[in-house]
Amino acid sequence: MSTNSDMLTLAQWLSPAFPVGGFAYSHGLETAIQKGVIRSAKDLQDWLWDVLEHGSGRNDGVLLRAAYACTTPAQLEEVNQTAIAVSASRERVFETQLQGTAFTQTTAVIWRVDEVADTDTNVLCYPVAVGHAAARAEFDVDLTAAMYLHAFASNLVSAAVRAVPLGQTEGQRVLAALVPLCDQIAQRTIGTTLDDLSSTAFLSDIAAMQHETLQPRIFRS
Repeated sequence: MSTNSDMLTLAQWLSPAFPVGGFAYSHGLETAIQKGVIRSAKDLQDWLWDVLEHGSGRNDGVLLRAAYACTTPAQLEEVNQTAIAVSASRERVFETQLQGTAFTQTTAVIWRVDEVADTDTNVLCYPVAVGHAAARAEFDVDLTAAMYLHAFASNLVSAAVRAVPLGQTEGQRVLAALVPLCDQIAQRTIGTTLDDLSSTAFLSDIAAMQHETLQPRIFRS
């Protein structure tokens, strides 16, 4: 059972104010916006629905839970290397590793629930870092997964509000529509293993690949 303190700490970890640099990444959204694929709030909602349901969102939920369940550095390293392997492009790898490193360093200093030296590479991918830290802090994994997915969606909505551009109210309407899906994915990833990782969000993956040479651009992915 999660306490109010646990929930507040998770809210802090996954807040836009937490120094992981999430504001700098669009997860390929910038490419889709520049190409005219995303022009409206409905376009954005449909795109993010697919990313959550069929792409990085669901996979991150699986990886977070797998990291949470690790009891040895070797197990954590296997999950982390798998997280790198399922990243569809160089920018996706940079995105997840840089955010994971920033998250790990901050939680290690303030809460002492994570350690940079837990893997051979000393770098944890973002969902792996969150799952590992949540386990050390003994936070509820179901709540952690749901809040992580909500933060993932929130960051991409924020990116689209700036890049489409969309109004703030439209952006919040899209995010509100995605809340039930975040909870559903968190529930459906209960009992999953690394063997359950998959992705059919092909347009999102291609957009992320094309972003590597996109000019001009304001986001790092």
